[in-house]
Amino acid sequence: MIYFCPTPIGNLGDISLRTIEILKSVDIIYAEDKRVTLKLLNHYDINKELRTYHKFNEAEMSEKIIEYLDDKDIALVTDAGMPGISDPGSVLVKKLIEENIDFRVLPGANAALTALVLSGLDTDHFTFYGFTGSKSNSRKKEFESLKDLKFTLIFYEAPHRIKDFLQDVYEVFGERKISISREITKVFEETIRSTTSEILEKDIVEKGEFVIVLEGNNEEKVYDIKSLLEEELKSGMKKSQAVKEVSKKYNLPKNDVYKESLDL
Repeated sequence: MIYFCPTPIGNLGDISLRTIEILKSVDIIYAEDKRVTLKLLNHYDINKELRTYHKFNEAEMSEKIIEYLDDKDIALVTDAGMPGISDPGSVLVKKLIEENIDFRVLPGANAALTALVLSGLDTDHFTFYGFTGSKSNSRKKEFESLKDLKFTLIFYEAPHRIKDFLQDVYEVFGERKISISREITKVFEETIRSTTSEILEKDIVEKGEFVIVLEGNNEEKVYDIKSLLEEELKSGMKKSQAVKEVSKKYNLPKNDVYKESLDL
């Protein structure tokens, strides 16, 4: 069996008893960085063979891991958090599914969900986006594709890019509520809750990985239904067809569109 084991995102105590039991029982542990994982294993007095599995050798190592599964139990961990979520692991999962091989994913620490609850923003519906492009132009294009979503948005960003990231957020999304968390579960954990304009004036310590939680778009669009209907009629469409088309295209109640059509 192969187990995908989440590891603490900071505080070494944030690991489940089941994960510790699995790490103690398997034959091999594949780690993103053996030095990082060794600190965790030493803390829990776990002595196992360690091998590397990271984003640069995922394809090659996934094949080898599958070969070893014939007679060995294996655990896969990353430096922090859930394997496969902005970390190596998804390539192996896809290969296991393709070859109809059973596997287990254990629950555990996750920076995105922790920061979401810390933010105080809507948790009923949200979109986890993770890392964006490192350059401003590509990042803004990604933001443009997200700015109309009504769901809370969750991003990851490196400390040396956080200020440029927040500037781009304000330029594309405009004024919204925002929360940024860093060093989650660690000694210097910090969460700043503000607005997209005011946070640019804050003194942000550029250390630790950042999780940015942004309010969704809560603006209600106001449509000029008569103008929309007139555009459809100009194209040769009958009034009844135009009513259906406008209602469908702009997600408007058909009765409201029909009432507006009576004046045309």
